[in-house]
Amino acid sequence: MNFNAPGMLDADFFQATSKVFTVAELTRQIRGALETKFGAVWVQGEISNYKLHPSGHQYFTLKDQRAAIACVIFRNTLSPTAQTLADGAQVQVYGNVSVFEARGQYQLSVQILQSRGAGLLQAKFEALKRKLEAEGLFDPTRKRPLPKFPKRIGIITSPSGAAIRDVLNVLRRRAPNVAVLISPVRVQGVGAAAEIATAINELAASNEAWKPVDVIVITRGGGSIEDLWEFNEEIVARAIFHSAIPIVSAVGHEIDFTIADFVADLRAPTPSAAAELIVADAAELGRLVNDLANCLQKYLRNFLLQSQTRLRFLSERTLARELIQRLRDAQQQLDLTAESLRRRLKQFVADARASFSARTQSLKSHDPKRELTLRRANLVDLQRRITAQPPRLLQAAQQRFHRVEGILRVLGPEATLRRGYSITMDSAGNVIHTVAAARPKSKIRTRVSDGEFESEVIPTAVRPKQ
Repeated sequence: MNFNAPGMLDADFFQATSKVFTVAELTRQIRGALETKFGAVWVQGEISNYKLHPSGHQYFTLKDQRAAIACVIFRNTLSPTAQTLADGAQVQVYGNVSVFEARGQYQLSVQILQSRGAGLLQAKFEALKRKLEAEGLFDPTRKRPLPKFPKRIGIITSPSGAAIRDVLNVLRRRAPNVAVLISPVRVQGVGAAAEIATAINELAASNEAWKPVDVIVITRGGGSIEDLWEFNEEIVARAIFHSAIPIVSAVGHEIDFTIADFVADLRAPTPSAAAELIVADAAELGRLVNDLANCLQKYLRNFLLQSQTRLRFLSERTLARELIQRLRDAQQQLDLTAESLRRRLKQFVADARASFSARTQSLKSHDPKRELTLRRANLVDLQRRITAQPPRLLQAAQQRFHRVEGILRVLGPEATLRRGYSITMDSAGNVIHTVAAARPKSKIRTRVSDGEFESEVIPTAVRPKQ
């Protein structure tokens, strides 16, 4: 390649450039540049993908209409009385811009968090809650138990939301024979509450268009208090209260509470949990998973304690700020590893249980002792038949041979010739059966018992028929 051609870089250019960085070196310099440039900043937006890790660290994404940034709240950073987080919450956060080197991802390490604009709706929520509670809509004694084995389930939700997919996935896995009737409605925005109340009344009343359902599930995914507000409307609460069919409320995430949750016969923390609560659960598998999870947590705690001890030992000989950052990076990496292990462990347990069930059924349908007895009996009979078969076959073959040989002696040509008969053939060796086949003056051969002789055909007068 000609580097001196027009439009191409000269070879000396590459020699004049700076050194080649490793990924870790470049990432560390980017982190230093970000931390130096921005330091601690205030940022406001909406929380999404919130997750509280078992280690105590909290992860979420802070977004607006045009961009998003990853955020982390390390354990013990905020006071225990700090705001409870959930997807959809509008917040303002204060923290340091940094880089998680293991992923090459910039993030915000949150130190202060406060809500934004939820005070008026919260006051309205509390007022309606007190009113309905005084009327007895929340009374636990009026709540009906759910059917243990429902045959038909009615679901009121948005047909395009993630909540319906979660519910159907769980029902398909745990109870594939249960029929599901979906009543599509809007789950947020003006007028959605009226649609939800109408759907409850339609499913709860007898209808010729569909068979009655055994239980009704009202569900949607998480969001801010504004997103979930339609489930706080009085029209929805009274429709749930007057329903003749038990109702399960599964609105938002576990930390989200609506008026519908208090009136419903059962409140599920998530849409998936609602599906697990209304159909039969695998209690034995749940206990096994819990035992394995406890063992894993114990192992991870020991590993974390060992890592923390080692880091404390190293902190006495290194810059404090660098070691704190490394510790936090290691904690995040540990969280990711722990999450991956939990997923693999859960899948392993599920696969092992399915394999065990299949093999148990196979053993029940094929008794090894009975199969072994039958096979042994067949083997003994086969050995007896194999041992007796050759002599009997040989004797039968010899008898047939002697019988055929005797028949041939009696009916064969040689025996016929010995009885005084002869065989006449033409010169080609064909047997002459009729007078017409013996042409005049042709040579013929006659075979008798002790040999052959030739003769010539002499024409004779034809004897007239009598």
